[in-house]
Order: sequence, then structure tokens, then C-alpha cells
Amino acid sequence: MSRSIDYGNLMHQAMRGLIQQVLQDVADNGLPGAHHFFITFDTTHPAAELADWLRDRYPQEMTVVMQHWYDNLSVEEDGFHVTLNFGDQPEHLYVPFDAIKTFVDPSVEFGLRFESTEDGDDEPQPPEDEGGSSETGESHDAEVVSLDSFRK
Repeated sequence: MSRSIDYGNLMHQAMRGLIQQVLQDVADNGLPGAHHFFITFDTTHPAAELADWLRDRYPQEMTVVMQHWYDNLSVEEDGFHVTLNFGDQPEHLYVPFDAIKTFVDPSVEFGLRFESTEDGDDEPQPPEDEGGSSETGESHDAEVVSLDSFRK
């Protein structure tokens, strides 16, 4: 019986842990300086919590921004809770870490993309020139995402 090291899954766990640590620091100390986050997540994830009108508007994925106004940020082992403002309407969200597709902090040109694969082979995908995310597959691998897609 052959055994191998599952680098794709290990990288996946490490990058999710990095996001968890960053968000916990922000929950404890606030956003430092010009740091802010664009977080894209799968709204179809069974543990994701969002208002029905948001789920209707974003049936596959949604990108949220944590910058000027956010409230009640709390970080758990498997995800985070936050209240964000949508057109002067505060809404509570729960985002499981394994629902995150991209995590970008444009202030320091840092980004991760958890690429979906259809065959579930957990092999890391090479970085692409353009940011984005796939909406197919069950497994996710971490990779660096280009920030050009988030620039105005």
C-alpha cells in the first residue's frame, strides 16, 4: 500500500489558518493602517449564513469588503461572523473558512485564491495573470491571485 503526502490539502489548511489568524488580529485590534480585505465566498456553502435577499441576489458567490465599516467581527475555528453595511442596511454574515474563494488585501498587494477543481485531485493550480474564481467542484487549493482584477 502506497502512502503519499497530500501537499494540496496541507497548503489548503495552512492558507485558511493564515486567514483565520489575520481576521482574529483584526477582531482583537482593528484594521491597521490602510489594510482592507476583499473576501469572495461561496454563498451555496451549507454553513454560510446570509440574509435571504443577499442569497437571492448572489446565488453562487459574493464578494464583501471589510474596510471602513464592519461590526461584530468574531472568529471561530471554522469561520467568522461579521456585520456589514449593504446600502445602509446592516446585515449579519457567517462565512465558513472553507467557503472562501479569494482573500485579497490590496493595500499590500497580497491575495489568495482557493481554486476549485472538477476532478478533486487537490493539485495546486499555477498562478494566473487574472484574478477570479471557479464555481465548480468540491475541493479547493490555495494560490496567489493577481490583484489587477480588484484595481479600479
